[in-house]
Amino acid sequence: MALYRFENRSPQVAENVFVADSALVIGDVRIGKNAYIGHGAILRGDYGTIIIGEGTAIEEGVIVHARPDDKTVFGKSVTVGHGAMIHNAHIGDFAVIGMRAVVSDYSKVGRWAIIGEMSLVKNSQEIPDEKVAVGVPAKIVGDVNERHQALWTYGKQLYVEMAARYTAPGAFERIDK
Repeated sequence: MALYRFENRSPQVAENVFVADSALVIGDVRIGKNAYIGHGAILRGDYGTIIIGEGTAIEEGVIVHARPDDKTVFGKSVTVGHGAMIHNAHIGDFAVIGMRAVVSDYSKVGRWAIIGEMSLVKNSQEIPDEKVAVGVPAKIVGDVNERHQALWTYGKQLYVEMAARYTAPGAFERIDK
């Protein structure tokens, strides 16, 4: 794992968590069990706090930060797509943040909300529970239905399983030493 203490702030990592060696987990970052922190992700808890809920997937290239003495919070079983940026926001349980989406300061994404790829949830914007929002800025375009939940429940379980696979003895090791 690539975990870094910054001054008096250190990451806390629960059991069965995968943190890629190329990820940077810095300072006050609290990662719940069965989470997946992908390759090249940056979680900077240097002067703010980042809380990652149980079973949450922070995919490759995601950037997460928080303002001084504030928090970025991810509920349980959140999926954050490749290359997204989350800054000082609250993301509800089971939410999905699409690839390359931006969720900005003081915004809130509700439980089971889905933010489309490349969308912008702007400063202080709120996306309610079980809504689909897309665009720049993000606008609600529909409701999350059973089909969405079935698809994303499957996808979320894949990353819980991937965290377990990556952390299994001998499964993931550097071979060019």
